[in-house]
Amino acid sequence: MLTLSCLCGQLRVTTSRQPDFIHECNCTLCSKTGARWGYFDPSEVSVEGTAQGYCRGDKDDPAARIQFCATRGSTTHFTLTESAVAKFGNSMVGVNMGLADERDLAGIELRYPDGRAWSGAGAFGYVREPRILGQ
Repeated sequence: MLTLSCLCGQLRVTTSRQPDFIHECNCTLCSKTGARWGYFDPSEVSVEGTAQGYCRGDKDDPAARIQFCATRGSTTHFTLTESAVAKFGNSMVGVNMGLADERDLAGIELRYPDGRAWSGAGAFGYVREPRILGQ
C-alpha cells in the first residue's frame, strides 16, 4: 500500500499496491505537470481531501481529467473523462508516483513514452530504454 500526498497534505491518494510500471511521458501535459504515472483500477485507489481538476484544451476529446491540490498546486492523479469512460469503461486511474519516495518504488520499471510523437492510436514509442528504480 502507498499513501501519497500533495505538499500541504490536504489531498491524499492511497493505492492498495505498487504500480506494475511507471510512465514518465514527455508530452506537454505530463512534463508540465511533473507527473510520473502509475496506473490502477479505480477500486485500488482512494482519495481524501478536495481536488481541483482540469482537462487539456488542446485536444478535441481529452481522455483524462488531471486532479491537483487547490492550495499548493501539486498534481496528484487523473481520472478518465466521461467520454473516455463511455469508450473504455471506468478502467483506470493514474496516480502521480512523483509524489512518492523513490525508495518505496524500488524494483519498479520506469518507462519513457514518447507522448509528443504519439498520434493517440496504438502503442507508444519510447524515447529511451527503461530503468529499474532503486538500481
